[in-house]
Amino acid sequence: MSNAFSPMVSNPNTQYPQALDRAAKVKLLVLDVDGVLTDGSLLIGPEGKEALKVFDSLDGHGIKLLQSTGVAVAIITGRNSPMVEGRAKELGIQHVQMGVSEKFKALELLLQKTGIPMNECAAMGDDWPDLSILPKVQFSACPAQAHEEVKKRVHFVTQKRGGAGAVREVCDLILLAQDNYQRLLQESL
Repeated sequence: MSNAFSPMVSNPNTQYPQALDRAAKVKLLVLDVDGVLTDGSLLIGPEGKEALKVFDSLDGHGIKLLQSTGVAVAIITGRNSPMVEGRAKELGIQHVQMGVSEKFKALELLLQKTGIPMNECAAMGDDWPDLSILPKVQFSACPAQAHEEVKKRVHFVTQKRGGAGAVREVCDLILLAQDNYQRLLQESL
């Protein structure tokens, strides 16, 4: 594992000693949407439907970098949203499950479909509906503003908030743990 750290990732060796070892084994990152890929705000229009979601471009680039190394990315979310569908398509995320009320069952189906075992899966969530998944995966993370009960049960809490670079922080950590961060950075220079 590389000793170089991204400026966006706090030193996981001191604050979260297991984070790098756990992240080194990840082949699939499962993301929640509201509060993780977005800031959690729900903008409801006059017709009572969701009108807008705001995504962070740093998160998007982190997802693309992670996928370029062979780590798959998936979305499992409780809400249905054409904006999530569009963003996932734009980022090349092939596994998108929306309107999910039982996230663990959705994860089990995803793992069966991909052939990836639970001990090579990472997940990032921010609230109680994600607790059915987070304690069971190889590496779990949450954004800085996540509910306190979630923070107690994950391997890594980001410095950034959801929708503001938290996903990128996790992507960078996985890239570091798998010795891909410096190589990808050099390719960008």
